[in-house]
Amino acid sequence: MTLPKEYKDLSLAPVAAAIDLNLQRLRDRAPEEIYYELSLELNRPHIADDPKERAECVLAVALRDVELHGWTATISPDNARLHLTGGSVAIDLGLSATLLRYIAEGAEKAVSPVASVAG
Repeated sequence: MTLPKEYKDLSLAPVAAAIDLNLQRLRDRAPEEIYYELSLELNRPHIADDPKERAECVLAVALRDVELHGWTATISPDNARLHLTGGSVAIDLGLSATLLRYIAEGAEKAVSPVASVAG
C-alpha cells in the first residue's frame, strides 16, 4: 500500500474522481458520438486531423471544470491512459477501447446532430 508522503497527495483522489466522471460521458460512445461530445464540450467545431490533436481534445474535456490542485495530467504515449503526477504518488486512469479507437482513427463520419435529425 502506498501512503501519502505530502499534504498534496490527499487531493489526488478527488481530482481523479472528477476526471473520471468527465471521462464516463465519453468511454462507451461510438467514435462519431465522441466527436460530437468533444465539439459540444469544447464549444467549437472539433476538427482533429491527427491522433495527437485528438488526444489533446480528449484531455481538455477530461479536465474541464476540474481543479487540479497542482497535479499534472497527460495522456500516455500509447493513448490508453490519463496519467496524473505531481505529488509523491501518481495514478493512471484508463480510457476505453472506443476512446483509443477514436484517438487512433478519428470519426469516420462526423454527423451534425441537426443534420441527422433533419435528414
